[in-house]
Parts: sequence; structure tokens; C-alpha cells
Amino acid sequence: MSTTTAVTPLTTQDAETLVTAARRAAEAAGVTVSVTVLDAGGHLLAFRRDDRAVLISGETSTRKAYTALQLNAPTADLVDAVQPGGPFHTLPTALDRPLLFIAGGVPVHRDGRLIGAIGVGGGAPEQDHAFATTAVEALA
Repeated sequence: MSTTTAVTPLTTQDAETLVTAARRAAEAAGVTVSVTVLDAGGHLLAFRRDDRAVLISGETSTRKAYTALQLNAPTADLVDAVQPGGPFHTLPTALDRPLLFIAGGVPVHRDGRLIGAIGVGGGAPEQDHAFATTAVEALA
């Protein structure tokens, strides 16, 4: 009989911490963003869209979080993989939801295991990635 060490799942309190940290990082940079946090099953735990954010930024942040979760990798690391001839070029048509390969989606791990993901949309791709990464670091 093998034993498996339980990993505490991503909680709503964790999700709020992620949203707050990403929002503060964006505000410090003068950027208005939307933030989405998903649990390991892809269920929405938290979402925030500032009234000044572009409406599509909410969908963008959700797709970034979903992509990071499904591929267990920061979306910034996947951009080259989806170019024609890349290993993920046809992947979006194979899944139920469209993926978004623009920086700003980051998986969340605890004790080395995937427990969720955060997506940030509204700034430049590099900014969104930095805001998401800052949020994950704040959770640690």
C-alpha cells in the first residue's frame, strides 16, 4: 500500500490573495487589468475586472489562466510552441476551450503539485506576466 501526501488545495482566501497582489502590482505600474483565478479542476475561484478595464480583458484573463492550468506552464513560455510547425500548433482545436498563448497565465503550485492558475489581462503581455508572477510569489 502506498501513501500519498495530501496537498492543501487552492482556497478562496488564496485566490483573493492572488487577485489582490496582481491588482496592486498592476496599479503600481498604472495599468488596469482583469484577474482570474482557477482551482486545479478549472473552476472559477475568483475574478476581478476594474470598471476601467477593456471588457475583453476578462475573457482574456480567464483563457490565460485556463491555458496555464491545462499545460501546467506559464503562457509566456508557450508562445513559440504555437507558431506554425511548433509542437502545440494544432492543440487549440483538440480541447474543449480555446487556449490563449499570450503571456499572463501562470500555474500555481503547492508542495510541487499543481493546485490552480492565475490569468491577468489588460496590460502588455510582459506586464501581465509580471503581475501574475508577482501574485504567485505573494502566495508563497
